[in-house]
Amino acid sequence: MHSFRLRLILALIAGVTLLSVASTYFEVLEHKHILRQELEWRSSWLGTSLSPQVESALAQGNTGGLAAIAANAKAQTGALGIGIYDPKGQLIASAGVPEVFQALAHSPFESLAKKTPVGSLAQTQVERAIKKGSQINGFGHTRNTQWLEEAFPLHDGNRLVGALVVLVDSGYIRDEGYDLWRRSFWWILATVVLIVTVTFGMVRWFLMRPLMRVAERLRRLRMGHFERGLSSGSAEMSIFSPLAREVETMAESLIAARAAAAAEARLRDAGEHFWTPERLAVHMRNKASGRIFVVSNREPYMHVRDGRKTMCVVPPSGLVTAIEPVLRACDGVWVASGSGNADRENVDEFDRLRVPPDDPKYTLRRVWLSAEEESQYYDGFANEGLWPLCHIAHTRPIFRASDYEAYRRVNERFAAALLDEMKGSAEPLVFVQDYHFALLPRLIKNARPDARVAIFWHIPWPNPEAFGICPWQAQLLDGLLGADLIGFHIPLHCHNFLSTVDRVLESRTDREHMTARRLGHTTAIKPYPVSVAFSGGMPSSLRVMMSEKEEDRREERRVLLSEFGVRAETIAVGVDRLDYTKGIVERLLAIEELLVQHPWHRERLTMVQIAAPSRTRIPSYADLRRRVDEEVRRINHRFQTSRWKPVVLIDRQCNHEEVNRWYRIADVCLVTSLHDGMNLVAKEYVAARDDEDGVLVLSKFAGAAVELRDALIVNPYDVAEVGEAIHRGLDMPREERRVRMQEMRKQVMEHNIYRWAAMILGDLRDVRLESPDAAETYSGSSAETVISIDPYRKMA
Repeated sequence: MHSFRLRLILALIAGVTLLSVASTYFEVLEHKHILRQELEWRSSWLGTSLSPQVESALAQGNTGGLAAIAANAKAQTGALGIGIYDPKGQLIASAGVPEVFQALAHSPFESLAKKTPVGSLAQTQVERAIKKGSQINGFGHTRNTQWLEEAFPLHDGNRLVGALVVLVDSGYIRDEGYDLWRRSFWWILATVVLIVTVTFGMVRWFLMRPLMRVAERLRRLRMGHFERGLSSGSAEMSIFSPLAREVETMAESLIAARAAAAAEARLRDAGEHFWTPERLAVHMRNKASGRIFVVSNREPYMHVRDGRKTMCVVPPSGLVTAIEPVLRACDGVWVASGSGNADRENVDEFDRLRVPPDDPKYTLRRVWLSAEEESQYYDGFANEGLWPLCHIAHTRPIFRASDYEAYRRVNERFAAALLDEMKGSAEPLVFVQDYHFALLPRLIKNARPDARVAIFWHIPWPNPEAFGICPWQAQLLDGLLGADLIGFHIPLHCHNFLSTVDRVLESRTDREHMTARRLGHTTAIKPYPVSVAFSGGMPSSLRVMMSEKEEDRREERRVLLSEFGVRAETIAVGVDRLDYTKGIVERLLAIEELLVQHPWHRERLTMVQIAAPSRTRIPSYADLRRRVDEEVRRINHRFQTSRWKPVVLIDRQCNHEEVNRWYRIADVCLVTSLHDGMNLVAKEYVAARDDEDGVLVLSKFAGAAVELRDALIVNPYDVAEVGEAIHRGLDMPREERRVRMQEMRKQVMEHNIYRWAAMILGDLRDVRLESPDAAETYSGSSAETVISIDPYRKMA
């Protein structure tokens, strides 16, 4: 450290000194130039004033008076010397220091006009002035004297009669230059001392202190003290923000690792076991037979341009939480659509990049879609067709031939990208996500029979009659059955899928073993309830410390509601995308019914509905947003007072931290989906309540209702029933609330997102690869004959 300080100080001294010397050098040159110009002007003026007198004396032949004229001019002007020469360059008269004129006879002369030596004697200079008939000047010097010489030709009419030489002392120019150098030396010295002192102080204050804080932070981490926050909001760490982020990331990783190890030790001691990111990573690294490839529409990291800066953003997704530990452990590949406006600028020539950016562990391969493909494949077939088809929520699905063609092309595009990434990988494991890629499993399996392929369908699967609306149901089912394993949330969806396969395709289904066999290939269909990243298992003492006291909850409630100018004693919260399947309008009507039937809740209960805008380009979603706004305004207009209103609508995307704050203070969480595959909001609410309080009102049409039996299960279409459930939850004794929440938290903890990933990827790994049975293959397909005329099909 002392060596660093010494090098820094020496570098500063050298740099400041060189800069100051160079600046002074040019300042001295400029000052000398100005002084020389002033001296030339004075000598020129003197010679011009004196020339008429000398010319008059020469014209009158008064050579005796020339010496008097020269002496008088020298005395009056203070010139160094005055000399008068005849036309031949011979000195006629002079006044001045004799040795100077003697030196002039033997000294070279430098012309200021051309900056080059032009003669060796003063007479030569005089002769040149007489010969040219014009004024010539130049500087000269002896050991002790410096001067400026001006030579003026003398005329009698048009006849040259001689020359006048004026010598002016220029030694003061040199003296002033020396004086300027002396003054600059002390200024340079003072500047160097000041800058070194200030810099040393700044290094000590702004560099050494923060570094010492970082060192102390690392020392405390090493000793097992896990307080969060490196700088605690201090601005002094802003200059080291990259280092601070790295240290904080390392600290969080160490904290998480210590917590996971402690939790594992506690559970081993209790004879229990649950899944953590670390256990999942180790499990797949030890058991995986090949490299793992994940395909999804949404990418785990996207690059977004914000002004001149580009930020790497992690979209909110439970899938990223579940799958990333596996890909990190196995150096896998994630293939996804590039949707960030700066994504193209952050990939290599093969459209790849290593992620996470701070600690690269696996590969992200981006696939590029045009705006038209995005509109037809995603907005059109996937979300105007398959989404309402699978969610029986009374919204008419729309099918267009052009949308299906775009959907097919995009699936082929992803298949090509995935196959390109799989080159050189033996027996790879492919995990496809959701309804955007129903055709992909067959495309991959046909090209790579050695690949083990799974697809998880994150939305419900309806009954065969409902799915029969789709004009391309046979193609979708055939694509899905290319997978070795198909996952759904709950057993009902698995049975619906097999019933649909029975009705549409030529295949053999086995309900006992939940398999379907087509074209000599067997596909397993299993339920895998997706969950959230909840590990739980914290010691009760720590849980008590982290739990919010009742007064803290009230204060947090006051702070959050104050933003909207509302006061309330109890809060019901709903967190959803603005989607017609979520039952938001019915939920608002239930709140209205509650306030009508139980007026006691007026001016006490406020419902906070977080409704993030979604798929705004689709007309049905725009219509839903207008209706939600209208219902909120109507209900508030009916009941609100000056300090209270029954509904607060937050129609923007909230981050996980914001949502968690609402979860923690909500007395009731409303999950009233009209139809949902799982709905993770219910599990997120349960995971957030480490105080083991709160009531969950849950739709029986959400997949989460199969697992969370201690929620208040309701029919979301019955607004009176939902209203009564909210009333019951608000009046429920604290002990009953605690018992119900404890049971739900235990369920979510034991069946978390890491267990979900471990189960489905473990089953995929155990799939026995088989060769297609030629005897079971056949030509033709019922794809063209299932539906000949369908009223839901809308041709492009």
